[in-house]
Amino acid sequence: MSASPLATLRLRKNAERRIRAGHIWLYSNEVDTNISPLRNYTSGQQVIVEGYNGKVLGTAYINPQTLICARMISQNPEQVLDKSLLVHRLKIALGLRELAFPTPHYRLVYGESDLLPGLVVDRFGDVLSVQLNTAGMQVLEDDILDALEKVLKPQAIVLRNDGGMRKLEGLVEETRVARGTLPDEVYLEENGVKFHVPILSGQKTGWFYDHRMNRARLQHYCKGKKVLDLFSYVGGWGVQAAAAGASSVLCVDASETALDEVEKNASLNGVSDKVETMLGDAFEALKQLIQEGERFDVIVLDPPAFIKRRKDIKNGELAYQRINQLAMRLLEKDAILISASCSMHLAYDRLIDIVRSTSRHVDRQAQILEQGHQGADHPVHPAIPETAYLKSLVVRVFRD
Repeated sequence: MSASPLATLRLRKNAERRIRAGHIWLYSNEVDTNISPLRNYTSGQQVIVEGYNGKVLGTAYINPQTLICARMISQNPEQVLDKSLLVHRLKIALGLRELAFPTPHYRLVYGESDLLPGLVVDRFGDVLSVQLNTAGMQVLEDDILDALEKVLKPQAIVLRNDGGMRKLEGLVEETRVARGTLPDEVYLEENGVKFHVPILSGQKTGWFYDHRMNRARLQHYCKGKKVLDLFSYVGGWGVQAAAAGASSVLCVDASETALDEVEKNASLNGVSDKVETMLGDAFEALKQLIQEGERFDVIVLDPPAFIKRRKDIKNGELAYQRINQLAMRLLEKDAILISASCSMHLAYDRLIDIVRSTSRHVDRQAQILEQGHQGADHPVHPAIPETAYLKSLVVRVFRD
């Protein structure tokens, strides 16, 4: 960073309350635009943040074009986000992951929760998959790549800058190998099961580490059981169920490419004879399976976010109700449903209520056996409720 003094960003009266409580987002309507006109700033610029009375709150980076117009970097007005601070915070993040997990396969950086807002890094051994989701992180691309190389010395770093958030930030989308040489095949290990990672073509960074602990719990319920894995992607749930002793697993997904990966991952773990795939929309697949008279001992529902914005809550909750009700109609008389949601705007108690109401609708009883959350590589920032988004229920559904 340049040694020149940082510009200041003045907030409106009372706007600093969340910041003093630990939150790191500043909204455009919280800025005193008479003193700090947003047109005076450039996207990604680092600034000193002041309260309405001129008292310094710390440093942030800014994007004057977005609703979340600034993200705090530090409460220290002398501290800017540069290679040195990136290395320091990466080491802190790495320490947590090495404490929590036995192999180098995890989300290394979870944005705001690791005090690196807008940055996501997933680690697959010697390969890193990186998302720069904000203008503030984009301008630091070289420093971030240098810091990652210094801390981890990876074989390759892939930029998966193709997420929807970049559009909101006014950034172009791209996927490329930014550093090193990408091996022909990339793998990870999760809960003792090996997976191939479609790092350049898969969803998000290529894998979803957030359900790791919930998938581990699945293994306790599926030995000798007939399992249905809906929205299976590359088989994270289904292949682990087969490896844990399920008698059969049916993986359903709308992507033919994803189902090809399911078959590859089943073969990797020697369970190809137990795993079948079904191409199609999950709702339509459930209806077809009901018509065919199928029944399952364990069903996994891990859909994409049905609620992406607050205005989607009503329709999203209806979608969760429909999918849970259809799934329950496919369960044996005494069976297990794993019902998950990655919608931050769906409250945990609402998911519980959806399970309760749908079980009654199909004349079943429900017992919640376990409640799961995101793993330790997705730590929750206690001042930022948006960082706590994942929910998972292990439910026994039976006829009394």
